[in-house]
Order: sequence, then structure tokens, then C-alpha cells
Amino acid sequence: MDAIEVDLILPVLDEAVALPWVLERVGPGVRCIVVDNGSTDDSAEVARSLGATVVSEPRRGFGAACAAGLAAATARVVAFCDADASLDPAELPKVVGPVLAGTAELVLGARTNRSWRVWPPHARVANAYLARRLRSSIGANVTDLGPMRAARRQDLIDLGIEDRRFGWPLEMVLRAGAAGWRIEEVPVGYHPRVGRSKVTGTVKGTARAISDMRAVLAELA
Repeated sequence: MDAIEVDLILPVLDEAVALPWVLERVGPGVRCIVVDNGSTDDSAEVARSLGATVVSEPRRGFGAACAAGLAAATARVVAFCDADASLDPAELPKVVGPVLAGTAELVLGARTNRSWRVWPPHARVANAYLARRLRSSIGANVTDLGPMRAARRQDLIDLGIEDRRFGWPLEMVLRAGAAGWRIEEVPVGYHPRVGRSKVTGTVKGTARAISDMRAVLAELA
């Protein structure tokens, strides 16, 4: 991965403290696209100072940020990752490798080290429920709806993902399964995030995400 083969899309909302560690862990051959989703800190400035391409998406929503990053990407393969230091970009080659090799169309990083301090019980239960629904809907052996993932850029665009909130990750997998994509999981570490989570760190945030994802399930599953 010496030439730019992968665009790594990092949705960001107030992650100035975590971004240096995240961006410095990215290996060669990967361009970082930081999508600032309305940060009130200096996330965008930190990202630029570390060489990342910064895209502004003022419309709030995880899916809106992901879609903006995808629109800005130009590499053949795109990857997604949280920017809160809970996932290590040094593990990205494991996730993008099967896509680059042509042995899978979508690869998900299945999170390990799932201690309650890292992954609260309410978030684990919600994730298990969604993974079970995915297995029954598309037949793929999915155990985790992990945020670190990779696919070919144009194929992902062609899926036509519509959700612009927290249903984006689920809709991606549902549409990929319906399109007959080969979906693979690889284990990745899961670590305490820097700062407070906007989603899994609170019951309210998890409930909001589940509501968005249930709407996607109702429409597509």
C-alpha cells in the first residue's frame, strides 16, 4: 500500500483531542478524509495541520458525514473508521486487504476486547440484536456492526444508501447483502475512546441509533 490506494473516511464531531493519535496511526497508501460534522472545537484545524483532507458537512448526522466523505473520495477503495481512538487505524490493512485482493466486496472489523468499560451493556445488547437481524435477513455471518469497514468506492456509491443518520452502517450491510456481495469479518481491537461517546456512551444515544436502524430494517429487511 505505497501509492494512494485507499481513502479513509473519518466522520468527526469534536474529536480534536483524539485526532492526532488517530491520524498518526494511519499507514502508507491511505489518504485521510476528515469530515467535520459541525464541531465546536478545533477538529478541522488539527486535521489539516496533520495533513488530512478536510470536508465540511454542516448537516448533522453520521450518515450525512459518511456520504460527504464518500462523495469526496477518489481512491478505488474506501474505508470508514471512528475518529475517537477506540479503533486503531494501524489495523486497517487487515480490513482493506480482502477488498484490494478481490476476495470480498465488503469487510467489517469485528470488535474484540469488549469489556464493559469499553462497550457498555446497553450498546452490546443493541449490537447483538442488530447482528442477529442481519444474519436472518441476508444470511451473512455478521457478528458485529462495526464502524471500521471497507469496500470499493464505486460499488458503494452504486448501492444508493439513503439514510443520513445512524442507520447508514446498517443500510450499507443490508443493501450489500441484497446485492449478493461477499461480506467478510476480520477481528480488530476495541479500546476506550477519548472523550465521551455521542452514541454508545449514553442510553439516550444508543436508543436514538436503534430507532434509526429499526426504520432501516422496517424498509429493507
